[in-house]
Parts: sequence; C-alpha cells; structure tokens
Amino acid sequence: MNTEKLIVTATTANSWIYPQVKNWALSTDALIEDVVQCAQAGAAIAHVHLPLGGESRTVERIRDRTDIIIQAGMSSYPIEEREATFKAHPDMLSVILNHHDEHFTDLTVNQLHPLEELEEYCAKCRRSKIAPEWEVWNTGSYWNLRYLIEKGLINPPHILTLFFGWPGGTWSPPTIDEYMHRVRYMPENCIYSVSVMGPEQSAIALVSIQNGGNVRVGTEDYPFVRPEVPAKNNAEIVARIKGIAKEVGREVADPSEARKILGLR
Repeated sequence: MNTEKLIVTATTANSWIYPQVKNWALSTDALIEDVVQCAQAGAAIAHVHLPLGGESRTVERIRDRTDIIIQAGMSSYPIEEREATFKAHPDMLSVILNHHDEHFTDLTVNQLHPLEELEEYCAKCRRSKIAPEWEVWNTGSYWNLRYLIEKGLINPPHILTLFFGWPGGTWSPPTIDEYMHRVRYMPENCIYSVSVMGPEQSAIALVSIQNGGNVRVGTEDYPFVRPEVPAKNNAEIVARIKGIAKEVGREVADPSEARKILGLR
C-alpha cells in the first residue's frame, strides 16, 4: 500500500453521457463556488472548463478564494484556439496524447492532434510556466509520450490522467485488467490519476488508491454518489472519495502538498 498522500481532482463540468442529471454549475459564479466547495471537501486540483472570453478573470476569481490547483480542460480544442487559456496562466493545462474521437449522448467530437501540435504544446507550456497534464486513452498514448520524452521536450515528473470507459473510437474498457495493463506499460517518472466515465468508477478508483495512483471524480465523469442517486454537488462526490481513501489508510493531499508531489511552482 502506497502511503503517499492521495491527490483528488474534481472535474466540475457537465456530464457528457448523463445530460439529464444537471447537478453542475450553470454560471461562472456557480462554477467558482463549486470549485471552492470542492477544495474544502478535500480536492487538491480543480479540472475546469474556463468560460470562453472569461478565462483570465475566472482564474483570478478562483485564486482570490482558494489555493486549489487550477487545471484548464477542453483539450479537444486545437492549440491555436487556446491562446486565451495560456494567457490566463492556470497551473496546469490538459493535453490529449491521442486524437479526439468521442461519441456522447448529445455531442460527437472528432479532432486531430498531430505530433507537431504536441511539440508546440511542450514549448508553449514551458514558456508560460504551465504544467501539461497528459491525457492517456490507451497504451498508444505512451508512444507519443515517449517520443516527447526522448526528444527532451518535457521534464519529469510527467503528470498523467488515464481515461477509461469514455465512449467513442478512443474507448477502453473500464476494468481492473485494463487499469493494470495501462500501469504496466507506463513510462518511468509518471504520476497518474484515473478518470472513469460510468458506474465502474468506484472499483477502478479504489484500486488506484491502493496502488499509489490518484483519482479524478466529479460531474463530468460520473455525477452520482451511488447508481441512480445524483450527487448534490461536486463537493459531495469529493467527500465520498476522500472517505473511501481514509478507510483504506490513505490521507488526501491539500493543494500545497499536491504542488510538492507534482513539482509545481
């Protein structure tokens, strides 16, 4: 059992496969309050879809209220459409290591992300002093990650999120076998979290907690606290996973502790 403190990421966006639930923030004010409550409940990182046109102001307002690590999402956008996000200077920026091929309830997303774009992300993140959070959808993602490592474009630790059960052409089975397979082939010097879309989240999150990994939870991934029981808010989801971690002997990291673990400034 790894006793290093657990890093909990709260993903605060809408649910792509349960759009009828609607227990997520619908305004910028509500989003900021949601992030603050997640920090109070035990999250060290907030994965946030920054409102278009209000990226910098939203980051400023979150930092006025809490020291939570801000991870800017929406890796589906091509890099040239994320200039305002770079200018907002979040702590972390989500970057997918594959192409986007997602098929949600009300939305289909298809977007190419060639190696040249990944190289550009490395350079822009370094210049902006933003840590890339690499999204891993299958073991093919590791080929691209190793390419960046071998070219000397990124420095450890490499911060990863492993995705399971997200519908579409980059789907991977939300099973313990797939989790172990993904961990087995992971490059050295990586720190990872798991993101599971669907009710299999609890089982995979528990195994990750027990094996030294970290967890991402929230309305974007699975907006329930139990099957068919929607969470009141993201803070309730965070509190639940914190309780599970405590039961198996792993304390959660606060934002300051998480920054040290992740090598963030």
